[in-house]
Amino acid sequence: MTKKKNFKIDESILTELGVLADELGFEAYVVGGYVRDLILGKGSKDIDVMVVGDPLRFARQAAERLNATNFVVFEKFRTAQMAAADKKVEIVGARRESYNSDSRKPKVEEGTLEEDLSRRDFTINAMAIRINRPACSGGKAGKNDETNKRVLSGEVVDIFGGMAALSDKIIDTPLDPVETFSEDPLRMLRALRFACRFEFKLAPRVMEAVVAMKQRLAIVSQERITDEFMKILSASRPSIGLKLMQDTGIMKIVFPEISEMPGVEQRNDHHHKDVFLHTLSVVDHLAEVSENVWLRFAGLVHDIAKPDTKKFIDGIGWTFHGHDEIGARRMKKLFQRLRLPGDNLPYVEKLVRLHLRPMALAVEGVTDSAVRRLLFEAGDDFEDLMKLCRADITSKNKRLIEEYTNNYDLVEERARLVEEKDKIRNWRPPINGEEIMLIFGLKPGKEVGILKKAVETAVLDGRISNDHDAALLFLRENGEKILSHS
Repeated sequence: MTKKKNFKIDESILTELGVLADELGFEAYVVGGYVRDLILGKGSKDIDVMVVGDPLRFARQAAERLNATNFVVFEKFRTAQMAAADKKVEIVGARRESYNSDSRKPKVEEGTLEEDLSRRDFTINAMAIRINRPACSGGKAGKNDETNKRVLSGEVVDIFGGMAALSDKIIDTPLDPVETFSEDPLRMLRALRFACRFEFKLAPRVMEAVVAMKQRLAIVSQERITDEFMKILSASRPSIGLKLMQDTGIMKIVFPEISEMPGVEQRNDHHHKDVFLHTLSVVDHLAEVSENVWLRFAGLVHDIAKPDTKKFIDGIGWTFHGHDEIGARRMKKLFQRLRLPGDNLPYVEKLVRLHLRPMALAVEGVTDSAVRRLLFEAGDDFEDLMKLCRADITSKNKRLIEEYTNNYDLVEERARLVEEKDKIRNWRPPINGEEIMLIFGLKPGKEVGILKKAVETAVLDGRISNDHDAALLFLRENGEKILSHS
């Protein structure tokens, strides 16, 4: 057992819980991520306390002592949760777990400190720090007298080499990874997520186990898988986790569309770059400028239709015609399969659909009418669209990078000027349907929609100003003609 003596914990909640453990005669430890982050010099909003004794009795008195809110008890699993100050506190009993091979529902039994730490996912999360005095009496502490004699308050209990793993930047498991991943296959994806979050490497035996056991993810709910995947996207450098997913074969299971992206082909001296590596660069660039995980997700899927639209044309080279629109149309089914929140679907669809427009606009000529239409379609997401476009510049050709950057600068400056003048973002028709029906004696129907669309087109083309009087005059002069040709 490796120890670090006198490890100071400056946390009033843990001080209070340590006093309570002394009063009840229990052993109490702060465990898991809190210990890991403390050793790394980072703060943590979550506090996990493990009790050798009766955790539910301890938790009920702890809730009262801490004036906690949102107190919830899970009798079957011998755990309780509560909120105290600005922290989320979970109290668990020392336990051991066993699983059936086809289920994620554990059989939970009371265990020892060592058994509890051994069942945890990774060695960096399998450390504990005692928060109360070793000389306790009563309760069930007597069954762990050897630990009482050895472990002092403030000492790190590191049975499985967690501190060494932190130092060496390695993700490893307390037990054989095959056993650890058999208990909960989601831990395979969590291993990649932690490697991504801390920029660590997987221990060779962990890598081998993930490759061999990846199909076991089939018994894990899609919601849990998607949650881990989105946490990878939320990391400082998502590419680390995404590449590990591809290298281990997990990407093919979780996100097959992305797994099909790798590969470079050559025809008649014409190369096209590896779409997967390009996508990783795009996502990392977005991570540098935004914490919006949905913008990063849009970057991940913006070229999702390229493998299916790839075509080589003599005299032109590689083309991917329509991959923007086809990709956008795939988003609905993708969101449904991954159990992603539908509220974010329109945003991702929009960015995928529009990601080529700013460059096309710059090449074809930055006219006010074209900028108006782009602002109208992008709305409040125009800035995020431009972040995606700039992140999409992954060429190593300095001249090309400068050219693209200048083009986007031009588009954004013209957009600023047009918006100042026309106020076109989040545009609403300057004349409503009720007024149109009154003017033309119409009932609700498609004719009203045709006239509203005509006003919209006239405004976006710059033929009339974006105001009520101009729209009214336009309809009085052109309405009958518009309806007759519809």
